[in-house]
Amino acid sequence: MMNGTEGDRDRRGDRDRPRDGDRSGDDHVDRLRRQWAVELPDLDTEPMAILGRAFRLSNLVRPSIEATFADFGLDRGEFDVIATLRRSGAPYRLTPTEMYSALMISSGGLTHRLDRLEKAGLIRREKSPRDGRSVLVALSEAGAALAEKAFRTDMASEASFLQALDGNEREALAALLRKLIAGIENEQARGEDENAS
Repeated sequence: MMNGTEGDRDRRGDRDRPRDGDRSGDDHVDRLRRQWAVELPDLDTEPMAILGRAFRLSNLVRPSIEATFADFGLDRGEFDVIATLRRSGAPYRLTPTEMYSALMISSGGLTHRLDRLEKAGLIRREKSPRDGRSVLVALSEAGAALAEKAFRTDMASEASFLQALDGNEREALAALLRKLIAGIENEQARGEDENAS
């Protein structure tokens, strides 16, 4: 006998599973799911319909985004540093702790990026006026200009990827992704709290 949860899962899997009829709108993920449906017919591959496409989308757009930054002599990590400083507002200075928290990288990883950017004249390290023992990372005038120009170019490039969606569709997709990411982050935070207790 099938309980309610199993029945809901079964109906959901049937509804979402790619059909064998008209496949003109199929994509790579549909084809993968269809193959798995043959090999493992009892397995619900609905997560692949969403996360599989998220991974594929990332793989499709990443090379173009990285090429945009490369045109400005930057890799993605270096752009993230100068962009973080630029969007912080004048005078475009942050402590290293504020930076690696915002970038979610290790202090060692940040130091490596800062060394390269300082050598290129895009940032400088300054003593904190409040505490001479502390260091601030400051964006140079050239770095601020480059960050803005690279970001404007990147946004134009990324907008071109969204042409298949109208304004309402883009807004709806952004809202759903925001909800999904918030749910995952909250779940992971609860797990970390439980492990710490």
